[in-house]
Amino acid sequence: MARCGWVPAGDPVYTEYHDTEWGVPQHDPQVLFEFVVLEAAQAGLSWSTILHRREGYRAAFAGFVPETVAAFDDDDVARLLADPGIVRNRAKVAAAIGNARAWCELDDPSGLLWGFVDGAPVDGRWPSLADVPLTTPAAAAMSTDLKRRGLRFVGPTICYSLMQACGLVNDHVAACFRHDECRALA
Repeated sequence: MARCGWVPAGDPVYTEYHDTEWGVPQHDPQVLFEFVVLEAAQAGLSWSTILHRREGYRAAFAGFVPETVAAFDDDDVARLLADPGIVRNRAKVAAAIGNARAWCELDDPSGLLWGFVDGAPVDGRWPSLADVPLTTPAAAAMSTDLKRRGLRFVGPTICYSLMQACGLVNDHVAACFRHDECRALA
């Protein structure tokens, strides 16, 4: 079965993520917030580091309920910085909490993010992994807007990764069995 070239052979966590979740159009604001946190946590690290700690993140960040995370205080920060189930980086922990607060101020987070692709997934249909961009003008515009709204760790590359993960773009390569499946979900 042909998959995107970024899926490591023999890694069941990565394979499951690719085969069932990555690139599927996502509109649930809580799931979108989860990916805002996870993609920000990944900055400077491999996605494998974050993906293999995802359950730890879910436990540490209250299932990614934005309103709950927004209410985290100094005791929660100390708890998070001591939690081996996540990447214990003070700036990223602070960003996750600050991003939850900013997220809660958005009237329609899903509509905001999907507005950068006019409400429908962009179909990449790339011939190979080397052809997939690291960012796009839409991701740069999203980054600028999210930063203006108070979110951090949301540069253009992180925003593009968010767009890929949540199906705002379909960047499964053309030969990948998931490309047409995700296209049909749009």
